[in-house]
Amino acid sequence: MSMRTLPLVFINLGGEMLYILDQRLRAHNTSEDNSDKGVWSENDRKRVMNDIVGTMFSKAFMDELLKPQQLYSHRTLKTVLTRLAHASIMRLNPASMDRLYELMVMAFKHQVLLCPRPKDLLLISYNHLDTVREFVKDTPAAVNQVDETHRRIIETYGLLSEGELQLLRQTLLIFFQDMHVRVSLFLKDKVQNPNGRFALPASGPVPHGIEVPGLIRMFNSKGREVKRCEFPTGGSYSSSIRQGSFELHGDRVVRLGRNMYSVCHPEETHTSKPPSVKTDDSPNLLAKEELNLLARLMGCMKVENVQRSGTGFRINLFSTDKEEEEAGASGADDSMFGVINIQAMQDVQASTELARIAGEFADLPENPSGSKGDDLLAMMDDL
Repeated sequence: MSMRTLPLVFINLGGEMLYILDQRLRAHNTSEDNSDKGVWSENDRKRVMNDIVGTMFSKAFMDELLKPQQLYSHRTLKTVLTRLAHASIMRLNPASMDRLYELMVMAFKHQVLLCPRPKDLLLISYNHLDTVREFVKDTPAAVNQVDETHRRIIETYGLLSEGELQLLRQTLLIFFQDMHVRVSLFLKDKVQNPNGRFALPASGPVPHGIEVPGLIRMFNSKGREVKRCEFPTGGSYSSSIRQGSFELHGDRVVRLGRNMYSVCHPEETHTSKPPSVKTDDSPNLLAKEELNLLARLMGCMKVENVQRSGTGFRINLFSTDKEEEEAGASGADDSMFGVINIQAMQDVQASTELARIAGEFADLPENPSGSKGDDLLAMMDDL
């Protein structure tokens, strides 16, 4: 398992999250029915993007993230990304966050599967960074944060050998192997089968520096070519166009990692589980670290943190989903907000009780090993 996988996972999943949030917030902002949006405006959308990017690419956070470490579990990683999404005035309910995470993971999984060669994982990451930089182009401080992170990624991964990059890709494939969530956009483009598995093409350009298959050459003991023969490849292959740029700016050539939601409709972000997949809701007895992490997170959700953020926005990201509508029927009271936002904020009594419980645990000795992901989340609290 590669110890350098976490930063790329976080940057690429975070980039996909920003793509989806931008698309959904634009859809809400341009909806014909604006009667329930209150003071929601384009400036609020930009503020959400700037706040999330500012937290995501903060120096202290990236310092911790770039340390060699094992890849987190899906549960812990989703907790970190949920905290990241809530770094702004926006709040997501659990149903929205579940679908958001599924979309992020399936999009990045598709990109990893189609990656021509392990080194092109960096180009995919650079495409995400380029688009995120464009989201916050009107905020110089945020652009500088993205640029600094980009430079550090180049320094960290630019000198890795092909073997190390292959190990990184293999770690990603293991991480994604049990995720088979159906996405309407992928189903529509016929790149995903009804069972949630991707249909990979057997044709197209070969990786840069690789010859088109179909030819066998034989050499004698002196290294001189003596015979050639061709064989059917079963696909239609072509030479790669050119090498993509691995610098801070430039043409990446590889299109994987770009914003695929910029031209799609809101309903195309719908996700669903394959009919044959059964969800196991039983507790994981081996997830002690993740459970400890969640307990500490619950203790951090104080009422003061909600009030300090000012007026928040609650928004249903996936209102076309039946499950989202059912979740909304039992959502929390929106009276504490100025506009219609997401149904995810805890009520005062629950938050106070959780804060009291957290205070009781604060007197206990700290676990010297710490919970996986605690350092990152603690830094996010301080930002």
